[in-house]
Amino acid sequence: MTVTAAAPSPSWPEDVLRLNAICPYYTMFPLDFPLQQLAAAPSATRVLDPFCGRGTTLYAARLAGLPASGIDINPVAAAIAQAKLVRVTPQAVMRLASRILADGAAGEVPEGEFWEWCFQQDTLRELVTLRAALAGMDTPTAVMLRAVMLGILHGPRNKGVPSYLSNQMPRTYASKPAYAVRFWQKREMEPVRIPALEVIERRATRLLSAAPIPQGGKVYLGDSVETLNRLTQRFDLVVTSPPYYGMRTYVADQWLRSWFLGGPPVVPYGTHGQIARQPSQESFIQALAEVWAATARRCRPKARLAIRFGTLPSARTDPEKMLLASLKEAKAGWVVQGVQPAGTPPKRTRQAAQFGKAGSAIDEIDVVAELIGLTR
Repeated sequence: MTVTAAAPSPSWPEDVLRLNAICPYYTMFPLDFPLQQLAAAPSATRVLDPFCGRGTTLYAARLAGLPASGIDINPVAAAIAQAKLVRVTPQAVMRLASRILADGAAGEVPEGEFWEWCFQQDTLRELVTLRAALAGMDTPTAVMLRAVMLGILHGPRNKGVPSYLSNQMPRTYASKPAYAVRFWQKREMEPVRIPALEVIERRATRLLSAAPIPQGGKVYLGDSVETLNRLTQRFDLVVTSPPYYGMRTYVADQWLRSWFLGGPPVVPYGTHGQIARQPSQESFIQALAEVWAATARRCRPKARLAIRFGTLPSARTDPEKMLLASLKEAKAGWVVQGVQPAGTPPKRTRQAAQFGKAGSAIDEIDVVAELIGLTR
């Protein structure tokens, strides 16, 4: 099969790229991938990502001066991605956060051993106040403050000024309560007072001082097929990375951020709506095919579809065969133009290497297709 290489991506100053890293999120591909696809499609006018995750494709489109739309079923992903489409000043974020904390809106403080060890009590009260107030806000400033809070909610304890509000914890996913409490107790790591406003100010200033001009677009929270069937826009470039086959922990691993967005103060182990939760390879392929068909119905002729895909080692399957089968099953006019290996990215940027015990990594692949012929 012919291998079609994407054009090199342009270089951007580090401060312009900081907003893309507003919240660490383990299911992210490097910014270079969508930037390369944008460079390879210079006539594109509107970009779509039906599995947008934390919005890397949307931010790449913003850098390229194009409007973009994204869809994700995970509220945490959608909240992070929405921040990639707005522009506010650090001062506006600070004014909103200060006003919320000064008003002291009522909020239910979660109880239990985990919460006593994870956050110092005054810090937790501030979190609860911000959580309650932001639940009813959808202004651009609130969108940005919400994403900033998700990014600083948990992470490692620094030796210098704090960057996160929690006791020691990973940045990319939240530890399960029982494990976290044992970890802190064994090391006698009691939570320390961390004023939320101070961390918000440092983070907002760093992220927003050189943010590029927004180009419009929207993030939709929901099922990709159902959402695409409701849209009226037409797209000519689609850049995406579906959930990798075998990966079923997206919701549970983001449980603390889900709580901040209004979810329960416990780990939700359900997988309702997650495409990677299909019971077999055949049903997973069919589910992907339905997304590719719905995507085609929203695209212009000659639209370009670029997909990065892989699987967990434990899935024991060939990602290339699965992805090509899904495009064929879609019967939507997508004609594959090229397949090339994407290599094995570092663990921090890779879905399939989220867990250290996952086994030897399977190389990811990039598939590029063009919309030719009639869509069904």
